[in-house]
Parts: sequence; C-alpha cells; structure tokens
Amino acid sequence: MQIIYSKMNRSWHSFVKGFAGLSLVAVSVSLPAVAQEQGLNAGMYFYPGNLVVSRSVYDNDAKNVKVGALLPTNCAETVGPCVAATNNGKYPEVFNNVIPDPSFGITSAIYLDQITPSGFLLDSLEVPNSSFKKIRSESNQLVTSFSSKSEIALNLSTDHKFLTLMGYVAPVDTIDVSNSNTPGAVDPTNPVGSSYYRAVATVNHVGKFTFTETDAYSGNNGRAAILNNSYGADMFYAAGNAGNGSNPQPNGVVLGAGAQLITPSTAPESFQNVMAPTPLSSFSVTELGDKADKIGKDDNYRGLTIFNDVVYFTKGSGSNGVNTVYFVDTTGTACPTGVGIPAVGAPLPISALTYDPSKLQTTGLPNNMCILAGFPTVLAKTATAPAAPFGLFFANAETLYVADEGDGYTGGSDLYTHAAAQTTAGIQKWIFNNSTQSWSLAYTLQTDLGLGTPYTINKYPTGNNPATNLPWSPATDGVRNITGTVAGGSVTLYAITSTVSGNGDTGADPNRLVTITDSLVNTETTKAAKEKFTIVRRADFAEVLRGVSFAPDTK
Repeated sequence: MQIIYSKMNRSWHSFVKGFAGLSLVAVSVSLPAVAQEQGLNAGMYFYPGNLVVSRSVYDNDAKNVKVGALLPTNCAETVGPCVAATNNGKYPEVFNNVIPDPSFGITSAIYLDQITPSGFLLDSLEVPNSSFKKIRSESNQLVTSFSSKSEIALNLSTDHKFLTLMGYVAPVDTIDVSNSNTPGAVDPTNPVGSSYYRAVATVNHVGKFTFTETDAYSGNNGRAAILNNSYGADMFYAAGNAGNGSNPQPNGVVLGAGAQLITPSTAPESFQNVMAPTPLSSFSVTELGDKADKIGKDDNYRGLTIFNDVVYFTKGSGSNGVNTVYFVDTTGTACPTGVGIPAVGAPLPISALTYDPSKLQTTGLPNNMCILAGFPTVLAKTATAPAAPFGLFFANAETLYVADEGDGYTGGSDLYTHAAAQTTAGIQKWIFNNSTQSWSLAYTLQTDLGLGTPYTINKYPTGNNPATNLPWSPATDGVRNITGTVAGGSVTLYAITSTVSGNGDTGADPNRLVTITDSLVNTETTKAAKEKFTIVRRADFAEVLRGVSFAPDTK
C-alpha cells in the first residue's frame, strides 16, 4: 500500500501511530517521482516514532547532457581545461562523464519519505524545486546533486521540532553545481564557471519549509546541518567541505569550509541578504605536532551530531588532515595537544570562531576542535588502513556508534572481494573507559550487511561498464548516515549504505536503508557477530537514499 501526498484523516493517523510499533521486516518500496505543487502537503503530517528518509530521483532525460558538450560548466571562461562529454543524459551512463570531468554532477529533486520503523511507506513530501509549475527563479527551492553521496543528511533540531537538510539553490538538471562557486566566494581557479548559493532547509511536522541561503562551501558541498533552537538560541551548525581550485584558496573559501555557524532566515530566498561565511570551529594537524596541510582542507567534515551539549563532527575523506571523530571545545582547555574529551558542563557554542584576517593565508583559522580521545590520530595521507567515519549516534554517554562508509575502492577486478574483506566498514561500536578517559573500539557490526555482495537493480545495465571495464552491479561498501533508538537494553540502529561498482560515479548507485539491533551492554565480538542487518528499503532505478532521522515532534 502506497500513499503519496495524501490528505490523511485522524483515523488514518491513529493507524499509522499504532503501525509504527510492528516488528522489523525487510521491505522493498519503489516510490514514483511525482512533482508536488506548493500547498499540496496540506494535511501531510510527520509523526514521532516514524522514520524520515531523504531520497533523490534523477530526471532520466537524454537531453540533460549532449555528447561532445564542453565540461565543466562555462569552462571556456575559467582556467579550464575543457573536456568533451562522453555520454548523454540517460541514467546511469550519464555519470561516466565524471571520468573526463571530475566536477561532473546533475541536480535532482529531493523527497522526504515517511516510513514506519518496519519500512511501511506512509507518504512522501517533495522539497520545492524548479519542476513545480508555480516555481520561478526567485521562488523558494532546494535541490541536491544526484551523485554527491555525502549530501542531504537529516537531523532533528535540539528541541526535536524541525528536521534540517542542506542543498543548492538551483534548478533541477543543472550541471556541475556541486563544485560551483558560491556568489560571494568566487575562486578564479575553480574550473567550474558557475555560482550557486548553498542553503539550509527546515521542515516541521506539518511539512512547512523554511530556507536559509549561505555563501559557505564554495567549490564543494554542505552536507549536514542541525538547528540549535533551545533556551533562546537560534543558529544552525553545519558540516561540509569547500574548495575546487588551486592553492592558496581565497579567503572566502577558507572561511566557508568545514564547520559553519549559520543564522536562520525566515525571509523568502530572493529577499535574503546573504552574509559572508561564518566559521564555527576549525582543526589543524599542527595541533598534533604535524606539518601543516593545505589551509582549510583539514576541515573536510561529513557527519554531525549533538550530544550532552557538545557538537561532534566526523572527517572521512580527502588526503589532508585526519579521518576521525572531532568535537568542538567551547572551553579552550579540553585538548592542549589536539586530543581529549569534552569538559564537564561545557556549553554549546553560541558564537562564531574569532580569527585574524591577516593570518588566514599563512596559518589559517585558530584551532578550537579536538580529536575525541581514543579515535585515530594518524594523518590520512600516511594511514595504512584509513578510517572512513560518517554518521554518529550516541546511545548514552559511554556508548557511541560510528558509521564507516568503507574505503570506496574502485581499482580493479577485485572490486567486490576487496569490499567484502574490510574489517572496519559498517557500524562501529565504541565504549568509553572512565579510568583511562578514552574511547575504544569494541567491534564492528557487519553480519548480513552484504559487504561486497553485488545486487540487481530493475532496468539497470548488466555486465561491465565499458567506461570502467568493471561490473555495473552495485555492492554495499559500508554505511553513511545513521540514527537509532534505545529501549529495554537494546539499541536499534538505522543506516544508509554506501556502494562500490563499476559506475563512473558510485554515488549514483541505488543503495539501501538497513537496520540492526545491538545489545547495549555487549562488548564481545562473537556475540555481536550474531546480530544481523536487515534491509528496510531499497532505492530503485535512478534513485538514491541519503539521510535518515526520526520524525519531528508535533508539539
């Protein structure tokens, strides 16, 4: 049974709330990409206890790209070089264009799917975009870059009344937006010659959106945001990456990287006075005694969460910095050598990071972040078994689950066997030791996650992709965004999978929402191996799943 954009009555809602408590089963649901007019979500409700999954659908149209067209966008007006598109806009071959154009991507619509914890689809809300009949260029709208796998994470606000996500203020089917500049932080060395604002969206339990534009994340993407609206606060904490040009990067790019503080706006997008990027925090490997990296690239953050009034980030990609778990130190005393634990009673940050503009190009931003004690401190460029942390979920003060998306290996015929042999990909369980004041890895949940096991997609090509000489069929490589709930001594986790395949861009692979239940007190690997992942939802042809959260509160 599928209900899309329905005006549900009270009796239906009562059924929904009761249905959410059913046992977990594997459910595969394909959702139609139906454009929703503004106002059609009247009567649309998110209910606490249900899950919300962010999904994107590619507009599968050959006319989106013309073979031979020059890439990246407006490359003739930039430092270039220009290359010719190798494939038209048909999915999935269109994403082979990332091979000649590493900046390649195409924007697509975002859907927020409400499902029960067992995977039963209740309804789906489309974020306003240019495909709506009444949307004009100046209208409120938000899209994602279809193949950008780190985007549109979902997070609840600190009062649990709003969901937040990040995207781009651009039309659907626009090329190379994910590596474009932002209008107020143009990098002349960026080969992509276009500019688009990034934006944070909030949505409440009745489907009402607000949008806040930002000049942050020029040259790259915003990935996650959380609204701190408790005790009089009103600000977004955001995670992402910036820069797609040469070194040194302009001040606007450095300031717009990593961890951002963004002031929410209630004005329509076309009336907003977009301010310069405002860094929330920053980390440099010089805190560890290592030689400085490219300024701004240590702050390439993916995951974001808040627990006990502390903001946590993860870094899991890039050759600079350390791929690990971080926290923002609002006391200035938690980590004199770059590693520590949050100070007891430390408050959430409520102001931006203070910096000296004259030192930005020489020493970068000041350091006010720490690596969480016990987590990796080895430089990404020298790590023999690099971590790839993404989402975070605290079950309690002593138990932290960390999603690891895998190493993304696409190097050869051992594609699947390599993914299957990974020992840290999946969901890692970390335990805090009060005696040592440090975290340690207990085990990694992997059983039945399907690491390295290829699966079929309806209407997907078979055999090998001629552009890569590797199989089209995707296989799970690890886990990205996660959420969870604790009840009766058990932790039930929900996670979005990552993939490996022979696709030109594995971010375009249809992936899965999975779940697993773990004993909260268990620390034994043998017992953990008996806990098994179950598939809750499968993305269909030209679909991807990105974020997962519980629904916002109704009061």
